[in-house]
Amino acid sequence: MDGSDDPAPTVFVPGHITAFFSPQPDPDPLVAGSRGAGIALSHGVSLSISPATDSTVVLNGEPTPIQPVASVLRSLDVSAAVHAQTPLPLGAGFGVSGAIALGTALSANARFDCGRSVNELTAIAHRAEVEAGTGLGDVVAQARGGMPIRLEPGAPGHGELDGIPASPRIEYCTFGELSTESVLSGDTEALTAAGEQALSALVATPTIEQLMHGARTFSTDAGLVVTEVQQAIEAVAEAGGTAAMAMLGRTVFAIGTGLSDAGYDPAVCRCYPAGAHLVRDSEHPR
Repeated sequence: MDGSDDPAPTVFVPGHITAFFSPQPDPDPLVAGSRGAGIALSHGVSLSISPATDSTVVLNGEPTPIQPVASVLRSLDVSAAVHAQTPLPLGAGFGVSGAIALGTALSANARFDCGRSVNELTAIAHRAEVEAGTGLGDVVAQARGGMPIRLEPGAPGHGELDGIPASPRIEYCTFGELSTESVLSGDTEALTAAGEQALSALVATPTIEQLMHGARTFSTDAGLVVTEVQQAIEAVAEAGGTAAMAMLGRTVFAIGTGLSDAGYDPAVCRCYPAGAHLVRDSEHPR
């Protein structure tokens, strides 16, 4: 069966903010990835696919090349048009590329009866992201949901995940893009050391407060913080709140009402406790 007469299944994949990370390269893309921690968001990607001669991606009504998608569809031996909607900006530290790759895998599996498990589909999307150079840990975090801690890198069967048992309100403001490829292709020694230190501290004290502290020190120690984000982080601190920079993007995120209290007009969502999944229209998060 190719599922061509069935209604297109819709998938929701949470967005994902990485608080800190350390790249873990490996010749095998299923073993490669990153260690670190972050937050899955109720703002994410809603996606469906339809059979098509040529594989394409339309994001928010506009044709948009998302390199990992073609790899995912080839791995499943299908050709399809991918239709995705998201309130999140692309390239600003929300894991949109990973969300679309994972959503494509889940939706194609349902649409074309590919017979793959969740772990298999997550591994396909993770491999596509790693090979494209567009992400190292978003896919496995988005498959899990919540506040995931990536203890060991890699796809399911290789990586290891834990998490912080919390679901806070999240505010964020975005000031532009920051290329993942350009950062990861440079000298990552300081970044890796900062990420490992932040992870060790979080494993010892798995709390939201420690996550945010690790995120702030990581962006500074790794030399990644940009001026607009630093100004917002300082403003939130002066207002009595906690904020940090999203990796990798010119985005600041805060727990609770931190950005609002500092006078910004942020987007507001929550930590999303569930991972990527098939949904009915009435179930889409807001």
